[in-house]
Amino acid sequence: MSRLNINNLTNENEDGSPRISGISTFSSTAFLEAPKGTTAQRPENVAPGMIRFNTDSGHLEYYTGEFWDEVLVANNTLDGGNRGVHMGGYTTTNVDTMDYITISTLGNAIDFGNGNTRRKQSALGSRTRGVHAGGISSGSTTSIGFITFASTGDSAVFGTLSSARNAAQAMSDGVRGLFAGGIDSAPANADINAITIATEGTRYDFGDLTTAVSDGSSCASSVRGVVLGGTSDGGITLFNVIQYVTISTDGNSQDFGDIITARETGANGASNSTRGLFAGGASPGKVNTIEFITIASTGNSQDFGDLLGTKNLGSACSSPTRVVFAGGYDPANLNVMEYVQIPTTGNSIDFGDLSETRRSTASCSNGHGGL
Repeated sequence: MSRLNINNLTNENEDGSPRISGISTFSSTAFLEAPKGTTAQRPENVAPGMIRFNTDSGHLEYYTGEFWDEVLVANNTLDGGNRGVHMGGYTTTNVDTMDYITISTLGNAIDFGNGNTRRKQSALGSRTRGVHAGGISSGSTTSIGFITFASTGDSAVFGTLSSARNAAQAMSDGVRGLFAGGIDSAPANADINAITIATEGTRYDFGDLTTAVSDGSSCASSVRGVVLGGTSDGGITLFNVIQYVTISTDGNSQDFGDIITARETGANGASNSTRGLFAGGASPGKVNTIEFITIASTGNSQDFGDLLGTKNLGSACSSPTRVVFAGGYDPANLNVMEYVQIPTTGNSIDFGDLSETRRSTASCSNGHGGL
């Protein structure tokens, strides 16, 4: 075996590294520096398996052959996989039920504990905490509560929103959480409230949605939060607009593109670090379509596949590979959970059942695309 000490090695164009064939061993105790650049600087015509460091997200990423995806940066698994929690909802009355699933498996949801008795909350997560806010009890509320994913038990008090609202859109980069829009009485609220997930009692103004909506869908990468569709007046006016924010930087939302069909009461939005998916909703009739976006770019959504049936008022949570859609309504409350594999396209597959039949739940996970 020969030894070669090298300080710097580039290809002839100095735009990447040369290919080294055969079996190579690196025995240094220092480090290996990967190519790096912003999302906009991602190279084209790349072979599957190529690795680079994304300076926007702060994560290593690799090319799958179809798109750039993040290398898993945390083994945040419980019971063998990422955990999703479904909170509250409505049966024949508001309920405080919380149940959980292991997203990488199949099966029925298991009791987690009790939260606030309300429907149409909004939920987001870090690697350790799930946070739920707003919703309807006797009326819209300002309350924010939290759970710890690794344990089971009842939710605890976190703080309050700036105003009472329900059906806000929730997003997280793992450090910050955003609750955008929502409604108490028409028209919808444009305010974006930000919290620091690890610190109870925090809440400050982030900016405004350029299109004030409630009942839309939302998803996030570690850089961006995205709001898709929604309504401003309880379902009379439906929007097809997609708007986004940079989660680490305060400010108003910007235009991203359009969804295929204007809809509301979706709430079925979730993502990995690359793709955001949303499904179902009312347009104004209930739909079964699943659409997706590439979060790092801008542009219109594209068709992904179909749910098992038409529904609205469901919720969604995700791991780096799966989105699970839970509950909903059409023409009665549903307990079905169904899933899709994020990197591919296609129709959903049965996952199992919620602990009780209900709609207007809020879902979050410790493995979504913002982490």
